This record gives sequence, C-alpha cells and structure tokens, in this order.
Amino acid sequence: MDLQEDCTCIICGEQKAEGIHIVSEFICDACETEMVRTDVKDEKYPFFIHQLKQIWYRKNA
Repeated sequence: MDLQEDCTCIICGEQKAEGIHIVSEFICDACETEMVRTDVKDEKYPFFIHQLKQIWYRKNA
C-alpha cells in the first residue's frame, strides 16, 4: 500500500494512511492494536467481532 493513500478503517470509520488490508477491507494500526489487546471478556469484544464480520459480508455481496 502507498503510505500516502488514506483508507477508511472498517472498525473506527476514520481515514488513515497506515494499517492492514484483509481481503478488500482496511483496518488501521490503532484499531488493530486495540483489537489484539482486547480480552474476550471485555465489553468491546463483540463490537470488534461484528465489525470484522463486515469483511465476509462485503466479500460475498
């Protein structure tokens, strides 16, 4: 990815230049870091799961 290009994160919805692409979707570095540090018992965990499901839904739409 060109570091000058901003992409919209599927987790936070913000435009960011750095992160990862999974299939055709983008997750910014900040959200990736927060997700991997989130315990399954954390109340935000289901939110991350829901957002990540969008990768599958958009791929198969």
